[in-house]
Amino acid sequence: MPFFAWAANGSTELPTLGDSERQELSPLMERKVGEEIMHAIRRDPDYIDDAPLLEYLNQLGNNLVEARPDVRGEANYDFSFFCVRDQTLNAFALPGGFIAVHSALVLTAQSESELAGVMGHEVGHIAQRHIARMLGQEKQDMIIPLAGMVLAMLAASRSSSDAAEALAIGSEGVAAQRQLNFSRDAEREADRVGLQIMSAAGYDTSGMVSFFGRMQKATRMYTEVPAFLQNHPMTTERIADMQARIRSLPVHHHLDSIDFQLIRARLRLLQDGSTQGMHDAAAFFNDQIEQNPRTQTAASKYGLAFIALKQSEYDKARKLLGEARAAAKQEQKHIPAQATDGQAAPAQPTYEAILDSMDIDIALASGNANDAIKMADAARENFPISRGIAHQYANALMAAGRNDDAIAYLRDQAQLYRQEPQVQDLLAKAYATQGKQALQHMALAESYALNGNLMGGLEQLTLARKAPDASFYDSAVIDARERAFKEQWKEEHEDDKKKKKDL
Repeated sequence: MPFFAWAANGSTELPTLGDSERQELSPLMERKVGEEIMHAIRRDPDYIDDAPLLEYLNQLGNNLVEARPDVRGEANYDFSFFCVRDQTLNAFALPGGFIAVHSALVLTAQSESELAGVMGHEVGHIAQRHIARMLGQEKQDMIIPLAGMVLAMLAASRSSSDAAEALAIGSEGVAAQRQLNFSRDAEREADRVGLQIMSAAGYDTSGMVSFFGRMQKATRMYTEVPAFLQNHPMTTERIADMQARIRSLPVHHHLDSIDFQLIRARLRLLQDGSTQGMHDAAAFFNDQIEQNPRTQTAASKYGLAFIALKQSEYDKARKLLGEARAAAKQEQKHIPAQATDGQAAPAQPTYEAILDSMDIDIALASGNANDAIKMADAARENFPISRGIAHQYANALMAAGRNDDAIAYLRDQAQLYRQEPQVQDLLAKAYATQGKQALQHMALAESYALNGNLMGGLEQLTLARKAPDASFYDSAVIDARERAFKEQWKEEHEDDKKKKKDL
């Protein structure tokens, strides 16, 4: 299935600040539109909210972005990469720096460079502001269809009915089709920028060509996808153009990181965690160990350990995870620590964080909370920027009954990571264990607001105010947050009214 990518005005040159196309959608508005769509996507059951997976995708994606910081543009976008559960080969970019890959695409990629090629291509769409330029031309009449098309795409993966397609091509179909008419130039431009980003980051640029070639063949296999997705053909000319551009770029022979292999093993279970899915995955992992013992043992043992964890076979899970760790150390010896001529150095290995995270999960699931605390404490020292491990540490403290310590830790985390709703959810959980109703609802209010549900946040503040343990200080904080939420809600609805008036 071709990429769900966005349109351009046909030119390969970026418009200037004074260009009329730029007046309708500022970088700030573009980010806001993207955030609104992401609020809905995060509530979708096919959004994969898995810390190791998200951390890996964002590490890979930001390695690409850091190699060419200019792709952040004048808005200095913070790119965010995520995954949705879907059996089709696809990826898509949203306004403001949000990029998704389908789970099947990650599993189908035969190398890390192929996955980097997909993500680099999508970064290219955002870097060239294809969405903003298209929305500028259409005077914002694509904002609503844009959100509808993305959500319809996710709905289509769960239903065989025509409802999802109708949502995407109904009353907004004319505007959507105008978007698609611009897509070919945008696709070629994204190819060009993506190849440059890949090369700068040290990935094998031929990975983009090899993967896109398979996508060209795979497109013929999908007959039930909505029509708007079929209007982005992967043409022979596009592939030939990429091959020509590669000849002028430095050659890099990128070796896959162990992280890549471990995450693909994990994602195989996240994509299908049913009994049959686990049975099929186990057969796949055992076959991989037999066929490729030197390069696939660590990932396959890790996958088998994940299955054992899901099946509550904790001793088996620990044993398999230990074998995966030993195999990973052996495999790491074959990956150079520094770049050599013609060969790109991989990013600093972080596979230990992925393995440590599962070790903590096994300890928590098996009721060994004190062991989990020790493991999580050591892991957060080794990997201080891992948000997943930080959350595991808080959960371990609560599992051990150390709720005061958990609250103190989470309050510090809330100050450091003010835009992270998971910290507020954990705070609410910790307050609930202590019967602190007012503080529990206040934390939930912050979580709801961060997730884009301001009305839900206001309802939680009302519950907090009515809680029997609400102190005078709590009431003052509640009043202040209520005013802030209402002001934010008013501003957002005034913006919506302005958009509708402009339409």
